[in-house]
Amino acid sequence: MQILLVEDNPAEARLTIEALGEIGIEHELFTVDNGDKATHYLRKEYNYSKANRPDLIFLDLNLPGKDGRDVLRDIKSDPLLSSIPVIVITNSSAQEDIDTVYSLRANCYLVKPPDIDEFFSMMKRVVDFWWFTAELPENRKNSLRPEVTHESSF
Repeated sequence: MQILLVEDNPAEARLTIEALGEIGIEHELFTVDNGDKATHYLRKEYNYSKANRPDLIFLDLNLPGKDGRDVLRDIKSDPLLSSIPVIVITNSSAQEDIDTVYSLRANCYLVKPPDIDEFFSMMKRVVDFWWFTAELPENRKNSLRPEVTHESSF
């Protein structure tokens, strides 16, 4: 699983990295600290020419430069990127932010809990859902989940 984390706060990025590590799923995580870098990463521009296409994006809203709303707008308006699930994880519980993010076609809006254990629990539920429950677009599904074959006794 390829994950792009777009988070400008080093402490919160580190917390997300720790939460994903504790869950114990096989993944590759790439972190950028602003919206401009996120866009360059996704479009494989500049230093990101060899970047992997993420299977999942964790996106903060309040970023320096291009903010999370603009990054989300870029992702969901690009036919090559629009199928990537974007999970907004932010400190804002403002209804205006929630409404805006969903109008821009985010796949999920989560408010960061203040308690570390609650944050780890939330991340485990997110991972469980996106790794094991959600059906993914055909072009990504086969690379993420091993195909289960059933032998017939006939």
